[in-house]
Amino acid sequence: MALTPAGRIGRAWLPRRGLWLEIASRPRRGVPALFLDRDGVLLADPGYLHRARDTRLLPGVAAALRPFVRRGWALVLVTNQSGIARGFYGWPEFLALQDWLARRLARQGIRLDAVLAAPLHPDGRPPYRRQHHTRKPGPGMLLAAASALRIDLARSWILGDRASDLAAGRAAGLAGGLLLAGRGLTPIERGRALGLGRPGFAVHLAPRLAAVPGLIQGT
Repeated sequence: MALTPAGRIGRAWLPRRGLWLEIASRPRRGVPALFLDRDGVLLADPGYLHRARDTRLLPGVAAALRPFVRRGWALVLVTNQSGIARGFYGWPEFLALQDWLARRLARQGIRLDAVLAAPLHPDGRPPYRRQHHTRKPGPGMLLAAASALRIDLARSWILGDRASDLAAGRAAGLAGGLLLAGRGLTPIERGRALGLGRPGFAVHLAPRLAAVPGLIQGT
């Protein structure tokens, strides 16, 4: 199923754009979005995650996202999936895990407005063996979501656990990025993330998910 520029509810793999999309909401022109990495932010990350039994929803996810829902923000998941390019798993496993995540979030009153996945990687297998700006730190997933949902990028933020997540946000023209300062955060990664800050793109460290709403004005 193809997506119109204005967005159509449903799922689609767009090979020329190196992008998989799930659009769950109609466009709401001019709303800000909270862009979310998946593994290490919403879900515990054992590495190349593709099975629900290998993960869990991280504590505090729903509480951190509810203030954004109340304010009318869009919630958009943007995830690199090089495991598909490397042949570790396929789209059926990815989709099954996404459905599992959607059910867990729905039980707590949270729905993602869009999910975007970038499977391409220069070390992957054909037809996924190529570098592309859809893969973070490139901004392609964020720009595609903005086009589909009519998101105001200049008022939007991204929450991730790596500097590459924030770099994608900066490249897309977001207001800022939050780095989740979990146990696996190294001083090097912290320094890379903080080094992305500049006038017009704020960078904050979130010690835990519960701190996220308070670090973004307007939520």
